[in-house]
Amino acid sequence: MAVTTCLTWMQEKVLQNYFGEKQFSLLYKASVHEFSSKGLLERCSNQGPTITVIYVGDYIVGVYAQNNDKEEYVFITLFVFQETEISECKIGPFQLPMVFQDNFEFYVNLERKRMYISPETKEKLGLSGYISFQECEVFRCEDLLDKRRMEGVIELKEKLLSAIRTYKPYGDLVHQTRILLLGPIGAGKSSFLNSVKSIFRGHVTNQALVGSYTCGTSDKYRTYFINDGKNADTLPFILCDSLGLSETEEGLCMGDIPYILKGHIADRYKFDCTKPITPGHDNYIGSPLLKDRIHCVAFVFDANSVEHLSKEMVSKIKRIQRELIKCGVVHVVLLTHVDTLDMIMKGDLMDIYSCLPVKLKLEAVHRELGFPPSNIFVVRNYTSEWELEPVMDVLILSALRHMLWAADDFLEDLPFEETDRCVW
Repeated sequence: MAVTTCLTWMQEKVLQNYFGEKQFSLLYKASVHEFSSKGLLERCSNQGPTITVIYVGDYIVGVYAQNNDKEEYVFITLFVFQETEISECKIGPFQLPMVFQDNFEFYVNLERKRMYISPETKEKLGLSGYISFQECEVFRCEDLLDKRRMEGVIELKEKLLSAIRTYKPYGDLVHQTRILLLGPIGAGKSSFLNSVKSIFRGHVTNQALVGSYTCGTSDKYRTYFINDGKNADTLPFILCDSLGLSETEEGLCMGDIPYILKGHIADRYKFDCTKPITPGHDNYIGSPLLKDRIHCVAFVFDANSVEHLSKEMVSKIKRIQRELIKCGVVHVVLLTHVDTLDMIMKGDLMDIYSCLPVKLKLEAVHRELGFPPSNIFVVRNYTSEWELEPVMDVLILSALRHMLWAADDFLEDLPFEETDRCVW
């Protein structure tokens, strides 16, 4: 059976952040490997940076050592962690075995489950009285984004790029699938589009205008063909951007949405919030082909505000969902700005769906808006970065691949009589 830590997810995340975005690997747990100083030293020596966590009632006393070579003298960080507060002081120099032997400043007696801290150090840490403990654990500390893990991320990115480059829409019914981005003004629709373009071009680009104005920056319906920077080929999908949703009359008109879904609206159509499109418009597409229709819709929400949408916005989103179901269009959710959620570090993006704040966020979106958790994806868009980052790329490409699969579901489920309008 795997040995697990007594730290809560939040406690571990606070400590990882505090000591510089570290990953913890449990080396020793006293209740499993015996309360033995000798056993601890055998398991934990020469492991590089380590953190020792000692559970004392309602708080933790810990020791962080940059080097735990038995022979080398090092200064260590002694800290107290209570609730969310950490106090620390540097002590030493020590050889690692000295931490578990009688000395005048600090030592741990594992066999007796007792700890000695000098009065002066106790005062610095805000401690007093006799200290006994119930458990002791030691972790190896590694950088969350070390070279070995980054190599794995880069390999995964290349696999995703290859899968998308070679993707073919279901049944060859269309040459390119169309994905419509919908969401509140400022949620990150245009930023996601730019991020996808950046990855395939090999450098950060901002073709679609991005802004934080209350009225948004996308006032036209735009269809973006994505060129592959590797060989200049046009990729097998089109991203469609539109005016953002709003509680007021300034956002996308609900009456326009069915026309967009069915392919009646042409590229560069300028939205008029007070006047939805009708068959009488000059650039109205009267008899759209299957290639003109929307094959997948991605709702885009800011992860930080999705739980605080107004009643009017929630009602509008649910109306759109009903229209999508009526049209048979599969839809997914993108949550942007995931990196700004509480306690999320850059290194967490490598395994983001296992992070507690993200799990809770997905459950909240499912509860409030009814989207299945399996159709909700998190991304970090390129907004202020100068260079591409493989970890961000993997999240964006993974979400895009799921959108292509969703589009295939739509195409596969089409009635036979609708597939006869699949001329390229």
